[in-house]
Amino acid sequence: MSKLQVSPTAIPDVLVIEPKIFGDERGWFTESFNAQDFRVATGLAVNFVQDNHSFSRQWTLRGMHYQLEKTQGKLVRVIAGNVFDVVVDIRKDSVTYGKWAGVELSAQNHKQLWVPPGLAHGFLVLSEAAEFLYKTTDYYHPQSEVCLSWNDSTVGIEWPLPQGISPNMNAKDLAGLAWDAAPKF
Repeated sequence: MSKLQVSPTAIPDVLVIEPKIFGDERGWFTESFNAQDFRVATGLAVNFVQDNHSFSRQWTLRGMHYQLEKTQGKLVRVIAGNVFDVVVDIRKDSVTYGKWAGVELSAQNHKQLWVPPGLAHGFLVLSEAAEFLYKTTDYYHPQSEVCLSWNDSTVGIEWPLPQGISPNMNAKDLAGLAWDAAPKF
């Protein structure tokens, strides 16, 4: 019996991964990552080189980020709160080029998302606060980082923002490039 349930998203190689949770009256336990189980369940042999951890307040939107060099695959999850996690396919040779997929990740649902290299990635914090963890297949390379506009009309991401609420964003994310101006793979 597999310890992981794997489901594709609207972008088939972006995978929702649900680890087996073992619980009793004391609480619960899960393996948040096991390289062998990941490889068997997904067919992917990845080598993670960096772990990142962020804390964000409600309605913070981080993204949509990617690197042109040292392109990163990411395995992301939430350990406190909940977020709407989004990816945009910017691989010109992909059948889902220009499409986006979104998944709610939370500390309660234990879902993880595999984001392959070649996709822009970001998230919106839905809860009062959230802690977000991600493993990457290459190191952060700020010289080649690009930010795609979070609200580009060509991509059309449907962010679950309540009417009248503007996301909390930093200057870099607010200056994200329009789809037509953003470099692609």
